[in-house]
Amino acid sequence: MHNQKFPISHPKSLNRRSFLMSAGGLALSQMLVGCGNSNQTQLNIQLLRGSIPSQIVRKFRQSLQQQVQLNFSPVEQIPDLFKQLQGWQNKSTTTDEPFWNRFIPFRKSQPKVVSDLVTLGDYWLKAAIEQKLIQPLEETEVNQLKQWSTLNERWQQLVKRDNQGNLDTQGNVWAAPYRWGSTMIVYHRQKLQSLGWTPEDWSDLWRDGLQQRISLLDQSREVIGLVLKKLGKSYNTENLDTIADLENELRTLNQQVKLYSSNNYLEPLIIGDTWLAVGWSSDIIPILSRYPQLAAVVPKSGTAMWADLWVRPTGRKKDTFASQWIDFCWQPDIAKQISVLTRSNSPIISNIAQSDMQEPLRNLLQSNHAVFDKSEFLLALPPSAMKQYETLFAKIKQE
Repeated sequence: MHNQKFPISHPKSLNRRSFLMSAGGLALSQMLVGCGNSNQTQLNIQLLRGSIPSQIVRKFRQSLQQQVQLNFSPVEQIPDLFKQLQGWQNKSTTTDEPFWNRFIPFRKSQPKVVSDLVTLGDYWLKAAIEQKLIQPLEETEVNQLKQWSTLNERWQQLVKRDNQGNLDTQGNVWAAPYRWGSTMIVYHRQKLQSLGWTPEDWSDLWRDGLQQRISLLDQSREVIGLVLKKLGKSYNTENLDTIADLENELRTLNQQVKLYSSNNYLEPLIIGDTWLAVGWSSDIIPILSRYPQLAAVVPKSGTAMWADLWVRPTGRKKDTFASQWIDFCWQPDIAKQISVLTRSNSPIISNIAQSDMQEPLRNLLQSNHAVFDKSEFLLALPPSAMKQYETLFAKIKQE
């Protein structure tokens, strides 16, 4: 599941991933290895567990013109993948490093074989480039990717960066997006029905009847961001002091909140202890069919987006089969299958028939272009701005 857009760990008594996996999440349960000997060509990929169905790997193997040993190793969380990239480059984290490093769980050992490709979240891209953990795709390689030119311009802009990891329309291509999701509102149908309305936008979180009935993510960027969006501002606002009504809006919203959690916000909603929650689509969409009392909506004024990307570790030579894998994930029919099977969205525009999706998912997996255009990827802000977010968030929660 994709809750690791932020390099922060929130250990809880109940393992949220175990809860979600028991709810029917689809994942590669173990490493998939092609038959072959030690001299056979290999393709090593470290990927986020649940982000690529095993059926897709099998189809890729069948599509290859020669025998290749495929090693697809699923990893539980994006922070673990980022830490692995650091381990391959013999990096170590200290309290003197940027904020995004200081919350990554320490792992004692790293795999000896550097993978050809690794899953990384878009929010981590700047840090990975700054720390020289990854390298850009070669220009000739990008030009040979058949679907690159069909990608929406926003996807191309997201992965074009300068050598400091900042967005740069003239920069190198540092990654290949293969699925995406968003922050959304999920609510208890019967509880909201008693109030006579259903949520459509962020402003509904301030409505009467929801006092102490809401759970929000324990993330300053997400909570302050949705308030900024309500006020018509950007999620990536750097100076919060310029937003006059922000603190008062946050304070009023806080009165509606029963708990802040980035891990256990769905359980109270399922049992009716809370009536509405804000969370990540990768957590929410997989459980809607199992819990029909829940419904979800993407706020119509726009929301925060996340993307899973393929990146190439520094020092790893370009691999023909790695390029073929990226291209394979971008084939419209394959992109559609990844979207449907992992209950996520695809950066490749592909019409998904209504019959291919379960009813609760139909309005969530079909890209609403109007909402998409109003939504934003969360960019890594300067440390001074992040401190401002975290200080304000902590202040409001304590009131």
